[in-house]
Amino acid sequence: MAHVIVAGEPSVPLPAELRYDSSDPYAVCLSLGAPLSTPVDWLFARGLLAAGLHIPSGTGDVQVIPRHHGHPDRVRIVLRSRADEAAVDVDTSTVRAFLLRTLELVPAGRESIHVDLDGALAGLLEDSE
Repeated sequence: MAHVIVAGEPSVPLPAELRYDSSDPYAVCLSLGAPLSTPVDWLFARGLLAAGLHIPSGTGDVQVIPRHHGHPDRVRIVLRSRADEAAVDVDTSTVRAFLLRTLELVPAGRESIHVDLDGALAGLLEDSE
């Protein structure tokens, strides 16, 4: 469960899931809303999520900020689109445990071993035909 905050609105609890797939080893997915509704998925760097546990990290569409002021037990993930912005507060312990599980699957610095470059190149070449 995450707490979602949109400007001018009270915090709303929303089902959330962090997912990781070793076939895309540099990325994590934050899925909001499932199973109650059609989920909204945000894909961003695993390294960004890890860095955000300690220092404010990221620019652009996704920022991850440790919550030392008033909520030391939460990490804030700020999501931006052209139309809107939302802050998603997730328990730090949940994020830390999730990251540890991803590192058991694919240790930091070993991601390139899990990338199928031949398959990705073939897919790009098929799309250009």
